[in-house]
Amino acid sequence: MKIGIDVLGGDFAPDANLAGAVLARKELPTNVSIVLIGDQEVILSGLSSLNADAADFEIVHAPETITMKDHPTRALAQKPNSSIAVGFGLLAKGEISAFASTGNTGAMLVGSMYVINTIPGVIRPCITSTLPSINGSKSIILDVGSNADCKPDILMQFAVLGSLYSKNVYGNEKPRVALLNIGEEDSKGNLLTQAAHKLLAESDDINFVGNIEGYDLFSGKADVVVCDGFTGNVVLKQAEGTYTIMRKRGIKDEFFDRFNYENYGGTPILGVKGNVIIGHGISNDIAVKNMIIHSHDVAKSGLARIIGEAFN
Repeated sequence: MKIGIDVLGGDFAPDANLAGAVLARKELPTNVSIVLIGDQEVILSGLSSLNADAADFEIVHAPETITMKDHPTRALAQKPNSSIAVGFGLLAKGEISAFASTGNTGAMLVGSMYVINTIPGVIRPCITSTLPSINGSKSIILDVGSNADCKPDILMQFAVLGSLYSKNVYGNEKPRVALLNIGEEDSKGNLLTQAAHKLLAESDDINFVGNIEGYDLFSGKADVVVCDGFTGNVVLKQAEGTYTIMRKRGIKDEFFDRFNYENYGGTPILGVKGNVIIGHGISNDIAVKNMIIHSHDVAKSGLARIIGEAFN
């Protein structure tokens, strides 16, 4: 298995990405190769400064960089030799099993949908985030930003995608799916959540447990929490903000330490034909290491293939 990593993406590239790859190399099985995609001279120089052996990695030369300021749709065409464009090319040809980046999220979404392509039957691919539960377990919430406006059938598909992710990557045999709402009663919410609740409750494809309110997000009552991307992004940023405030005030707590994005590294784009993992733009070496390891877990599970079979 080969895991591709965009060396040039992210706020702290290439240093954080190379350091994270070196850390991941020490933890991954020997039969897993890490493919470093970026400017070859920069990669070799960076590995040398880390006292790492370049022979432990595969290097694919891609001298151009898609920055956070580049237009996502135009960037892939205008910069065909960029690390993101080359990474998607390798994934599309099956030369790597997963492609991970902390770079331009928009470009990663565009590449996923138009180079790798959406799985037939999936209306809109989505991205997730991990919710640490007070009981020690982990839940996922989706969508968290790629689909700000949704219709009921899209939320229904998010539930299916999230269930497959939870089952095959996190090992929850029958994931409990909940709809994020302003009340637990079936009749609560806006027109979107009321209609989505009806679809979810009638579905035999998921284990729907009803509505969940904001104060129960970290309770462990659900393994999969479904919402539109606007709501999910607010939840995600609020959780990150809470952790940041606690750190600044010198408050250390075992549970809230699990809010640290470094622990999870990245999240897959669900609903596309390949394994694409997006990391936080401010990722440091620990976050990149965990992103690469999670990429391996996702690829090993065969998630993209499983989702494709489910929708076909």
